[in-house]
Amino acid sequence: MRIFISTGEVSGDLQGSLIIAALKRQAAAVGCELEIVALGGAKMAEAGATILGDTSHIGSMGILEALPYLVPTLLVQRKAIAYLKQNPPDLVLLIDYMSPNIGIGSYLQEHFPDVPVVYYIAPQEWVWSMNLRRTHRIVGFTDKLLAIFPEEARYYRQEGANVTWVGHPLVDRMQTAPSRQEARSKLHISPEAIAIALLPASRSQELKYLLPVIFQAAQTIQAKLPEVHFWIPLSLEEFREPITQAIARYGLRATVLSGQQQEIIAAADFAITKSGTVNLELALSNVPQVVIYRLNAITAWIGRKILKGSIPFASPVNLVVMREIVPEFLQEQATAENITQAAMELLLNPDKKQQTLADYQQMRQSLGEIGVCDRAAQEILQML
Repeated sequence: MRIFISTGEVSGDLQGSLIIAALKRQAAAVGCELEIVALGGAKMAEAGATILGDTSHIGSMGILEALPYLVPTLLVQRKAIAYLKQNPPDLVLLIDYMSPNIGIGSYLQEHFPDVPVVYYIAPQEWVWSMNLRRTHRIVGFTDKLLAIFPEEARYYRQEGANVTWVGHPLVDRMQTAPSRQEARSKLHISPEAIAIALLPASRSQELKYLLPVIFQAAQTIQAKLPEVHFWIPLSLEEFREPITQAIARYGLRATVLSGQQQEIIAAADFAITKSGTVNLELALSNVPQVVIYRLNAITAWIGRKILKGSIPFASPVNLVVMREIVPEFLQEQATAENITQAAMELLLNPDKKQQTLADYQQMRQSLGEIGVCDRAAQEILQML
């Protein structure tokens, strides 16, 4: 059976690799052989997919920020559609990656209506939809929607989608995460050392808009806590040079590592991070965090004034329960001063830290039980 998977960016590549592994497990259990062709990245290739186009580097957040990626996105979308036209699969699995996947889904709806389309980790229209047009397009071409958040499931079901809530795949991934002691031993961090994880970027734009303010805050924290050491996991190897240069510019005591994000998170006492899936990984590892996000000022103005957009929260940790568990600072509020103040409180106030850990436990209940990827894989294979 041939499955075509389409996703993009670093997070999509990770989620794609997890579901591919589960699909192969579940298919083997019922004696089915799978051929998986995909838009994705290196992790999906390692999991057994034939990569038609590498999309792990193609991704942005915002209007102006998307402009440099318009042509690469259109080219990879065109390549995918040309492949589908010549090699109609038995099933198409879309993972996040809203604009390209809406294009692919709409093409399939028009030209291959008999090919089932499953959307796994649907676009977050349930958080920031300004109108229902895109939602209805997604529901229109999707035969099955596998939701990872309860609120996501409720929203899409209300709009007419065939929805199954499977839970969040990070619940499974955390089963292989090292303990704090194991991670510190591997990274040679002494038990009494203060280790802070800095997670500034998984997209190129974030090096410009997020890295400087995160490193400014780190510089101030380092002055207040001379024993601190910063640990920075690389999401893409191409970020090593700009991050290393910034470390020298801000005079930080920091170590940059590739391929060891799980170890760094497990070993950390605290994290300053961009908004994204990594916030959940930190929460599941019981690491207090401060979350920030910034876009181009023009993009933010357009969103507020013209599109009249507003979001309740940016971090998935807060979105899951629709209240502030972790401090998050967006746009003008994302200043070094605000980050530093929130960080010092979480680092030095035991009551504040304990409250965060208690809130993490409550949030954890909304992420589902272990076996998320296998449940999703079974749902997908049933469509075949």
